[in-house]
Amino acid sequence: MSQFVRLLHLVDSALPTGSFAYSYGLESSFTFGLIKTPTDFRQHLYAYLQQVASLELPFMYSCFTVPALGEELHQLAEEYDAQLLVLTLHRASVTQGKTWLKLLTTFYPDAGLPELRAWFVARQLPLHFTLSFTLALKQADFPLPDLQAVYLHMALRDQLSAAIRLGFLGPLEGHRLQHDFYTVFEHLLARFARQSYQEATRSAFLLDTTQTLHEDIYSKLFQN
Repeated sequence: MSQFVRLLHLVDSALPTGSFAYSYGLESSFTFGLIKTPTDFRQHLYAYLQQVASLELPFMYSCFTVPALGEELHQLAEEYDAQLLVLTLHRASVTQGKTWLKLLTTFYPDAGLPELRAWFVARQLPLHFTLSFTLALKQADFPLPDLQAVYLHMALRDQLSAAIRLGFLGPLEGHRLQHDFYTVFEHLLARFARQSYQEATRSAFLLDTTQTLHEDIYSKLFQN
């Protein structure tokens, strides 16, 4: 129980991991009229979570099952990097990955996290957030099912927080929507939680398109 409570603390939005700064295309979707109604937004959330599950959960599973800091992890890291075709998303992922590892090192100084960073640096591999999140917490002895569940929680929470800050939702409405969408998690976890990274897919290409449009916003509340 205490380990899970620690995990809840680590994914608290108050910790300075940088996730609050990014809208992942949501701001441009509002600005350019791709999301206009509450129904549009619900459809967006489902598509977004579907892509998070189909892409990120398999990589998280493989981070737990491949040998630590070996050739297969090298291939996994290269494959993940190749999946991030949108420059702003790529840049955000690397920035958050570095920040996350630095933060975890302060909480778990004996988990060997500097060696993890050194391994990626020596091979000139970008340490993306999903890999940093999973590998660091694995070395801190957190179980994979908990990590996958809270990863979906973070994805949902950050989109709803962005919608609230952009004025599309009120706080109570946003939290009620978050409560409702937790019912989707069981389905997504059952389908994707134990797939390998070779089975990972991007399933919502319109989301990638909205992230490229983000650069054309005249005045931005978020990065991307």
